[in-house]
Amino acid sequence: MSDAVHDPELGGSFALGQWRVHRIGYGAMQLAGDGVFGPPRDRDEALRVLRAAIDAGVNHIDTAQYYGPRVVNELIREALYPYPGGVAIVSKVAARRDETGAVLPFDQPRELRLGIEENLATLGVDRLAAVNLRLMDQSAPDKRFDAQLAPLIQAREEGLIDGIGLSNISTHHLLRAVDQTEIVCVQNLFNLADQRSLGVLEACADRNIAFVPYCPLGWPRGARNPVLTSPLLATLAARLRATPAQIALAWLLDLAPNVLLIPGTRTRKHLDENLEVAGVHIDDAAHEELRHFPAVR
Repeated sequence: MSDAVHDPELGGSFALGQWRVHRIGYGAMQLAGDGVFGPPRDRDEALRVLRAAIDAGVNHIDTAQYYGPRVVNELIREALYPYPGGVAIVSKVAARRDETGAVLPFDQPRELRLGIEENLATLGVDRLAAVNLRLMDQSAPDKRFDAQLAPLIQAREEGLIDGIGLSNISTHHLLRAVDQTEIVCVQNLFNLADQRSLGVLEACADRNIAFVPYCPLGWPRGARNPVLTSPLLATLAARLRATPAQIALAWLLDLAPNVLLIPGTRTRKHLDENLEVAGVHIDDAAHEELRHFPAVR
């Protein structure tokens, strides 16, 4: 960890395959309705949030066809098309939603190809910066995992995607995958309260692979959030003239240079708060206190 002040321009930058993106991006999941299902509560504000993110310099947007479903991708297209140059749009495949909103596997090789094509169509693009293969469970990697990688490799060879990512994986999955092909990013659950993917983060850092923690502030709008309701974060935030959310995000930025943030929000106010994390300085004393944060490891 380092207590150096972050580059004020959205946390500096890191490679996402052949793309170079700012370390603070935007995760679009929360733009859908409650439960990431159906239309947003305030459609106009959702469009304004996306445009404000781009205006602020964000050049890494995370999405998925099954957010909504279709809803988030369609909002991104309406707000931003034609897309500014240099904006990396990253999506994911291997899941779908049914009519009740349940998340179901959609991870057979032909379904993964269809998932890529559906993302391209709804976003209105010919290619994506990267697509993550999101595993529905973390069973040991086997020949089925290899078969799931194959359509992503083919899509990259055909020019439909620039890079292949993995999501919700173990270190064993990562090692098996990099033996077969280049992996440009890994997206796992990781935050102050849930650090079970620390080994995956370290394995990515060793290989210069971007690590993208999802739910960096804990599960949004869920039960009691152990990150945002932490008395320790409240105390540190008051001392460091920041908010608890900013402390949690700045801690992630300080973990390793390959960490890319994609905090999501439905409002421009919280978007501004998230983007200001680049200027938050966590000193050595605060880092030492955060080292003892009660987390699942």
